[in-house]
Amino acid sequence: MSGTDLPARASRLRGARALFTTRDGGVSGAPYASLNLARHVGDDEGAVAANRERLRAAIGVDVVYVDQVHSADVAVVGEGDEPDGGSVRTADALVTRRGDIALAIMVADCLPVLLVDAEAGVVGAAHAGRAGLLGGVLENTVAAMQALGADVERVRAEIGPSVCGSCYEVPAAMRADAERTLPGIGATTRRGTPSLDLRAGAVLALTGAGLRAGHVLSDAPCTVEDERFYSYRREQRTGRLAGVIRRA
Repeated sequence: MSGTDLPARASRLRGARALFTTRDGGVSGAPYASLNLARHVGDDEGAVAANRERLRAAIGVDVVYVDQVHSADVAVVGEGDEPDGGSVRTADALVTRRGDIALAIMVADCLPVLLVDAEAGVVGAAHAGRAGLLGGVLENTVAAMQALGADVERVRAEIGPSVCGSCYEVPAAMRADAERTLPGIGATTRRGTPSLDLRAGAVLALTGAGLRAGHVLSDAPCTVEDERFYSYRREQRTGRLAGVIRRA
């Protein structure tokens, strides 16, 4: 990134300018301290606006947000969609060919997944929580990118900071239901209780959609374990970090 020294975890995706924000570098007070980017969590609206402006300056272009509802819906951001610093529509993933904007997905344990086909100039950002992941949000995002000219064999993806399988404890029945829908997503916590490994599920979904296994990065920190990031499971009342991507 250029323009500011905003603390962030740099993405390793080739062919895109991308980052995952931490909770540092903003102006929000506790319990949202300090770079909360979400308007729906109870934070001061002025602070959120200031934080979003800091992100815009860091990424170098206007940032498009979306109202996330744990769906599998994908919004295509075209020439007629002018970002205004707010949400353009309700969906849980965004794709575009535009180079004058960045796409943002907000999370606090769910998976922020960034995708790019550098040759086609197509980028995507997806919010993959349990419901969205099982509902096909990642497959739908890949399909939407293909409709814009992406070649699935060139698409690269990175899963950002998110809850790991050792921390995402769920009821046994929920794990069994999820495993039936996406075999391989079931896991066990360090205490031996049922859990879901959303990252493993995301890798399975992406490779099942045609991505090469070597094109999917999935080794980001766990948000529950790493206090640099917001975690709903750890704190409940907290802010949201963002995965942000724009064309190189």
